[in-house]
Amino acid sequence: MDREFSSSFGGEAAAGASCSRFHVRLVDEPPEYEPPPLAAGEDGVSHIQRFEFGFQNRGDSLRADGLYHPCDTLSSSYLKTFGHNTADRVPRIDFYRNTGSLSGVKINRPSLADLHEELKGDILSIPGTVDGVANGDGAVDAGRKPSANKDELVRFGWIKGVLVRCMLNIWGVMLFIRLSWIVGQAGIGLGVVIILLATVVTSITGLSTSAISTNGCVRGGGAYYLISRSLGPEFGGSIGLIFSFANAVAVAMYVVGFAETVVDILKENNVLMVDPISDIRIVGCITVVVLLGITVAGMEWETKAQVVLLIILLIGIANFFVGTVIPSTIEKRSKGFFNYQAQVFVENFGPSFRDGESFFSVFAIFFPAATGILAGANISGDLKDPQAAIPKGTMLAIFITALTYIAVAICIGATVVRDATGSVNDTISALISCNGSAACTLGYDFSGCNTQMCSFGLMNNFQVMSMVSGFGPLITAGIFSATLSSALASLVSAPKIFQALCKDNIYKGLYFFGKGYGKNSEPIRSYILTFFIAVAFILIAELNTIAPVISNFFLASYALINFSCFHASYSKSPGWRPAFKFYNMWVSLLGTVLCCAVMFVINWWAAVITVAVVLSLNIYVIYNKPEVNWGSSAQAMSYVTALQDALSLTGVNDHIKNFRPQCIVLTGSPKSRPALLDLTLSFTKNFSLCICSQVFMGPRKQTVNDMNLSMDNYQQWLSRNKKKAFYAAVAGDNLRDGVKCLLQASGLGRMKPNTLVIGYKRDWRTANPQDVENYVGILHDAFDFEYGLIILRISQGLDISRILQIQEELQRKEEEKIALEAVKKDEQEHGKPGIRSLKFLNKAVKYSSNTLAVNAQKDFKISAGHASDFNQRLLEASTRFQMNQGKGTIDVWWLFDDGGLTILIPYLLTIRKKWCGCKLRIFIGGKLDSINEEKRAMAALLGKFRIQCADIKVVGDVNMKPSKESWKRFEELIEPYQLHEGSKDPATAEILLKQHPWKITDAELERFKDKTYRQVKLNELLQENSRSANIIVVSLPIARKEAVSSYLYMAWLEILSRNLPPVIMIRGNQKNVLTFYS
Repeated sequence: MDREFSSSFGGEAAAGASCSRFHVRLVDEPPEYEPPPLAAGEDGVSHIQRFEFGFQNRGDSLRADGLYHPCDTLSSSYLKTFGHNTADRVPRIDFYRNTGSLSGVKINRPSLADLHEELKGDILSIPGTVDGVANGDGAVDAGRKPSANKDELVRFGWIKGVLVRCMLNIWGVMLFIRLSWIVGQAGIGLGVVIILLATVVTSITGLSTSAISTNGCVRGGGAYYLISRSLGPEFGGSIGLIFSFANAVAVAMYVVGFAETVVDILKENNVLMVDPISDIRIVGCITVVVLLGITVAGMEWETKAQVVLLIILLIGIANFFVGTVIPSTIEKRSKGFFNYQAQVFVENFGPSFRDGESFFSVFAIFFPAATGILAGANISGDLKDPQAAIPKGTMLAIFITALTYIAVAICIGATVVRDATGSVNDTISALISCNGSAACTLGYDFSGCNTQMCSFGLMNNFQVMSMVSGFGPLITAGIFSATLSSALASLVSAPKIFQALCKDNIYKGLYFFGKGYGKNSEPIRSYILTFFIAVAFILIAELNTIAPVISNFFLASYALINFSCFHASYSKSPGWRPAFKFYNMWVSLLGTVLCCAVMFVINWWAAVITVAVVLSLNIYVIYNKPEVNWGSSAQAMSYVTALQDALSLTGVNDHIKNFRPQCIVLTGSPKSRPALLDLTLSFTKNFSLCICSQVFMGPRKQTVNDMNLSMDNYQQWLSRNKKKAFYAAVAGDNLRDGVKCLLQASGLGRMKPNTLVIGYKRDWRTANPQDVENYVGILHDAFDFEYGLIILRISQGLDISRILQIQEELQRKEEEKIALEAVKKDEQEHGKPGIRSLKFLNKAVKYSSNTLAVNAQKDFKISAGHASDFNQRLLEASTRFQMNQGKGTIDVWWLFDDGGLTILIPYLLTIRKKWCGCKLRIFIGGKLDSINEEKRAMAALLGKFRIQCADIKVVGDVNMKPSKESWKRFEELIEPYQLHEGSKDPATAEILLKQHPWKITDAELERFKDKTYRQVKLNELLQENSRSANIIVVSLPIARKEAVSSYLYMAWLEILSRNLPPVIMIRGNQKNVLTFYS
């Protein structure tokens, strides 16, 4: 049957119904037929129903109702394949999960090669297909159900997990015992301003927290997780540590507040155990033990305790509001409480700062009450949906608590006067004139408070709320609830944050505390550590000194959360897509500034300490460089900055003063030619561009695969070994084609290479002629593209790839040996002969891999014993430029003016630490009758270039003929590559030339005889003058294209640099790289 596939979103009408869905039609012949009627056939079943049954017999899934739209003329291949058993997969969330995700199972989608390369087997064997997974291709089954353990995890919604916790933390002791004093000092007006200003800071921080927490999945760690994943481990690690410590000490502060209230009650009833200070310590330690028991019992119990404490707290707050409308008694009036009175409101509306207090000092006292907004975020790992819970719960908690503080401030300011004596006899009769105060107009004379200290009123009594309330003990219960709930929240927050920090292993010594226990991975070890810190500070009992530092630690966290939101927005990373849209990066920046300002307002020396601690920890983390990659906004910002700088460079024309050699180094694998790379880095490190380049040759598919695998590995190797260079690789049919691509396409804008660094082809006499042609062709291509050229020759050679291969083989054998020994040991312990258990083998391989992991991370090193088997001299030569060069000379044979590159490179070497002990000696060619004049001229030129040298020597016999012995050695060198056409008849010579076009002809040798003489003579002069130099720099001879054969040119380079210390042959692109103009 022929099949015709047609799809539409409309199509022709059929039986009065228009098609509205994608459909596939099967027809026997090209003309289109109307769909079969829905009436039953002879057997009582419609054609479409038969179609459906056919599918069912083949095991295909159908709609639940067993019916299809009239226009759904379906193909079995369509139902079976689209997006399910095809190689190409439909979008699904499991492809985007991280490995080890708790919310689902990660599935690997087919790779690009699976889709792009020729299909070698059935599509069901391709990774990512459902059946392919079942067939064991290494991916995880998409249909696997979550483990039963996951269902047992305790997770909280936004109310219990965030709202309750935040409200309990913000409704602290300040609400009950200090807010009245703040209203007394600042008045109702400025008091509300103080509350609003604090709320602005916390609200901006809440908005930033909401934005960050909705930009991807949030795990445990709270503020540490949010900051570290946004700004990176440097700031995240420092904030995580001090925030954990601040929460641990905050436990002691809240517990001491609770203990002081208890001790006050004991003192009133004369039942002190020892003395007030000792009793505070005893009650505090007992309280911490009880709280630790609740937290260790599990988050579920801790949350239940928080709910109970919230109910008590709400009852206490409601009790206060009820008390303000209960008619005041004579006793309460004597203490300054008159219910709601306009005179009291007006009098208390303005400020009345006393005892050296000011607006900012009062604000500094109140602001810690507004903290606690991260109480919900700190247990982010225990929330059902942190992305939804944190914004909703945090912002609602800030709103509710701010309204509560404002309402309490207004109510207490409208009902209680600032000063009262507490004496019921201080009343005013109708015959006595009033002094104008609110109390006076209400019948009380509290003027005595102007001359002596009174014990009641907003300014003098911290228990005003208890007096105003309907039932005083409920306020005490509220104080207990506020202190215990805050202590409990801090006791949970500190270990959770600290556990997340330890798991990331940013501080190596703290990894011990990262272990979790139970179904919720409870940080028992961190709980115990927090407990001991809290007990220590309770016993020290110097919390008034440490309190400002702790408050500043919290504020530093808020500041960095705001800055994280700003930085992530400003970096314009495509990955910054928060679901919470009610934020603005400039508002977040304002929040950062406000938090920093409040730090100094609260206590300037505490702010200085906080900044110093954060910076110290930051520097420590930067120095240790933890191996983490969280896609932080710092990375995104680095990219944006680099891109903007690169673009700005394109608008500036190059200037000679700013020239720097930007090099493409043909190292192959960066490991293979360490001497070539080290020498190049000697004059480019932290100064200019260096690109290690490799050309992969061979079958395209294999070379492309190898190239893709090597990119990240070699760049990481360079970074790990502190080689300031980039790695670039291309695939080509041969070396020359690959290098052509590199010469043309490498670099970006003004950061484009201008110098090619290549090793000398030591094996040119035994290599394939085509390889020699390609090598010399690369040199010609470099000049064609106007590159400078640097060729390094070391007598021992540059390539140590053979040694690396042997080293890898030795390491592999060592791994096998360790693995087999581990297997044998396990078998002996379990009494099983032979290798029968895969479990033992896996354990052995894992053990051997871990044992040798450190060696794999380091640069290649090999013992002297093994190196002697290979080539000890080559190995030593490969590392010679990594060592300090000591005292010596760099001999520069600047024979031809190439624009100055030949003199610039050695000068750059001398300003490096490893080469600073070497002096420059300059050799130039000249005439025998004008040596002094040419020496003075060169000295003047170098003086203008501000390049110092130890000596200048003019060599007058460069163009003289070499000795017979030297010339004979050169003739022996080129003998195998000469055509000798002069000794043959023309026909034979022509045939030989066609067969061996690369050979040196007699005519060519005669034509370039003088130039050949010069190279041979130069080697004699180099042997005579520079045998003791640390390194020799000499002008590279240039061979004219199509005129000088490759083998003659290689012979020139061979004879020029033979039997010498390391030689650098340099030729610039004939453009100035030096100038003496300012």
